[in-house]
Amino acid sequence: MAVIGIDLGGTKVFGALYSLNDRILYENKELINKATGDAVFEIISRQIDLLLKESKKLGEEVKSIGFSVPGIYNKDKGTVWAPNIQGWDNYPLLTKLEQNFKNICFVIASDRECYIMGETWKGKAQGCKNAVYIAVGTGIAAGIMTDGQVLHGSHGIAGSIGWLALNKPFEDKYIPCGCNEYYASGEGMARYAKEVIASMPTYNGVFKTGKEINGTHLIEEYANDPVAKKVIDTVIEYWGMTVANLVSIFNPEKIIFGGGVFSGKACRFLDMIYSEALKWGQLISMKQVELSCSENGSYTGLYGALSLAIHSACPDIRES
Repeated sequence: MAVIGIDLGGTKVFGALYSLNDRILYENKELINKATGDAVFEIISRQIDLLLKESKKLGEEVKSIGFSVPGIYNKDKGTVWAPNIQGWDNYPLLTKLEQNFKNICFVIASDRECYIMGETWKGKAQGCKNAVYIAVGTGIAAGIMTDGQVLHGSHGIAGSIGWLALNKPFEDKYIPCGCNEYYASGEGMARYAKEVIASMPTYNGVFKTGKEINGTHLIEEYANDPVAKKVIDTVIEYWGMTVANLVSIFNPEKIIFGGGVFSGKACRFLDMIYSEALKWGQLISMKQVELSCSENGSYTGLYGALSLAIHSACPDIRES
């Protein structure tokens, strides 16, 4: 017996065939590029077809597929709102999957939920009943587990921490993505860096002379460039306040940072983030929490999707 996990992102579809004997049998990744609407579903379908063919070659029966989606999954309607995929404002993903693949049980959840499930199953949150996964990439979001249960919210939107109100007064520029994400995401870091450069008419550093402005480069240049230092010092404050708020509300055992920004050198800032969080967070719970970086890289969401399939209520699915 095997299951399939599909991790849909804004730029790729990452799928894997997983044996219930605890190993990935086959995996494949396909870029979305500029595909929109049904064209993205066609890529998903090809991925599932490929994985099902591989399962037949290996003599492994698949009855369950777990699916991680980048945005909001409306469980009542089976629809997905994915802001980074054009044409997926209210996309009927579950209906399309069930129409195209008969006799297979599909289990869908937001990437936020899958991140914490993946980290709890195969990661730094193993053994935890209260943990938070903070994904810092294009945006910023959190997967939250409290008392052993993944937090969904009334409409599946829990964990949208990009909208944490961490600054005042309110500015219209926060409307599309939220105050926290405006500064503390990968795109936010680049956006803020451009504002800093505009405010420094005498600046003539690497970001003025041709180096691309992005989160990775800003982190690399932290010790050498005044713009990078100002940006990173600012986002460390935001990451610290984010940790403090999450710790004060949920009292987790662990907070794990992941996503594109923390797959590189940002983990060296964990001590600084914790020091900032200590200023703001609940005194006792801040001393009880452990901060760490995920070691799963791009597999966290995929592991979450596989975990969905394994632990689902689908027929004949049992974890070995």
